Amino acid sequence: MLDRRWEGGDPGVSNQKTPTTILLTPERKFHSFGYAARDFYHDLDPNESKHWLYFEKFKMKLHTTGNLTMETDLTAANGKKVKALEIFAYALQFFKEQALKELSDQAGSDFENTEVRWVITVPAIWKQPAKQFMRQAAYKAGMATPENPEQLIIALEPEAASIYCRKLRLHQMIDLSSRAPVNGYSPSDTIGTGFTQAKEHVRRNRQSRTFLVENVIGEIWSELEEGDRYIVVDSGGGTVDMTVHQIRLPEGHLKELYKATGGPYGSLGVDYEFEKLLCKIFGEDFIEQFKIKRPAAWVDLMIAFESRKRAAAPDRTNPLNITLPFSFIDYYKKFRGHSVEHALRKSNVDFVKWSSQGMLRMSPDAMNALFKPTIDQIVQHLSDVFDKPEVTNVKFLFLVGGFAESPLLQQALQSAFGSRCRVIIPQDVGLTILKGAVLFGLDPAVIKVRRSPLTYGVGVLNRFVEGKHPPEKLLVKDGTRWCTDVFDKFISADQSVALGETVTRSYTPAKPSQLVIVINIYSSEQDNVSFITESGVKKCGTLRLDLTGTDASVPNRREIKTLMQFGDTEIKAMAIDVATSKSVKVGIDFLNY
Repeated sequence: MLDRRWEGGDPGVSNQKTPTTILLTPERKFHSFGYAARDFYHDLDPNESKHWLYFEKFKMKLHTTGNLTMETDLTAANGKKVKALEIFAYALQFFKEQALKELSDQAGSDFENTEVRWVITVPAIWKQPAKQFMRQAAYKAGMATPENPEQLIIALEPEAASIYCRKLRLHQMIDLSSRAPVNGYSPSDTIGTGFTQAKEHVRRNRQSRTFLVENVIGEIWSELEEGDRYIVVDSGGGTVDMTVHQIRLPEGHLKELYKATGGPYGSLGVDYEFEKLLCKIFGEDFIEQFKIKRPAAWVDLMIAFESRKRAAAPDRTNPLNITLPFSFIDYYKKFRGHSVEHALRKSNVDFVKWSSQGMLRMSPDAMNALFKPTIDQIVQHLSDVFDKPEVTNVKFLFLVGGFAESPLLQQALQSAFGSRCRVIIPQDVGLTILKGAVLFGLDPAVIKVRRSPLTYGVGVLNRFVEGKHPPEKLLVKDGTRWCTDVFDKFISADQSVALGETVTRSYTPAKPSQLVIVINIYSSEQDNVSFITESGVKKCGTLRLDLTGTDASVPNRREIKTLMQFGDTEIKAMAIDVATSKSVKVGIDFLNY
């Protein structure tokens, strides 16, 4: 996520997040990112543009790809495929160069990459492979190296938002729960005393959406006591992420009460509904063809929709006009033999009309209907979270992320949850995560306890116990009876794990000469798992102990003690050869196994 000052873009969107868009030349070299990529691609001659590789909204691909590997491809607008790792590395390298240039300009001397600690934020619901993929892409982009992994921290987006929210002062927030019947906001008495000036300010300035309380010292934090709980809902383009935190004093450390959850309910869902609407009016066959044959015009249409999407509001009464690109109107006539206007009349989609100026006129109801499925999913998901026993007595709901700017989403959350807690939106809501990520980079230990999203373990052989173990798992080896496929659990789904807490296991090579031990790691969403063959248990990675370079003249029963950490944003491992106390090279891999 980047501030857009360094990119000439449309005025009025200066604080909006740069779109996740990248353009490669026909030779597959990096050309541009964000608005610059979008504008350049758009201005290319159509015959030339089909040779260029344009990718948009590619970050979501890491979440939706089930079996992500280093080889996973992304498809450009012209249908050509490029390795996802390359695209992400290009994007990160671009950010790296922009940031170093900015730092060098401000410092007046050259800033080296080695002097920077990088923080990359990812949605909390991303699985381990996606986080590891991001790390590999960052290594490829030269941000850090496998030899110096600490130079890069992976931060979880709603956690970053949470860290920032607890630093907020009252004048940096909009409190939805105290909305006055008139438009604008008026603080109600629930917020405490000392607001006389603020009330006066709001009375004088009814149009203002925020109340500025410069004279009230202290932060929202001063209202929270030890043990108080709050929920952060981070709604972006692709995903909506939630995390529930509890404060632990004196330092105000955070404890995660309920594992970060969410789903692909970001604002892209609204774009998808718009696309479905277009398919309904003009036919799916036409829309598919149009996207392939006129990719730049399709991008234009989505940009036109994007700006109208931001104008959707619960109390809007006048229609929203969406300009159809000329090539859409033209291509439709060639494709179907009749006009766009005819299609609209015939389509019996009531709320969308054709205006003589060559635009789609959508009634506010029609626009709001495009938001409904996505917003309903968010409200439903949050209701489920609120019903969990760990999530009682939540004081605040902080709504952050780009989609949080939508008045429709704000109103839906306020009416659904306003009676349970105060719904609060930081003022520069789109930058909350960016600012929180910086705070996290300065002190990664601020979140002391997390919840594991999955149960992790390995498959082992145990001594066979009659009556306890199923007979089909019996294996007799050199006269000893073993039970196979036993799931040796490291950590359970939903278990609280403190930062720095480790799970220890000892492994012995089967043969004294063995130089590499590879252990399969399995995961499950269930917390009580007995065997790796049960349904829902998946192999998800490998633990690799490299014994080369350790002293092999040690007694033949060598014991390798392995420590794994699950309390951080990424799973880490270290290992020691017990006989010599030397450390053993260890790798934990969720991507290439």
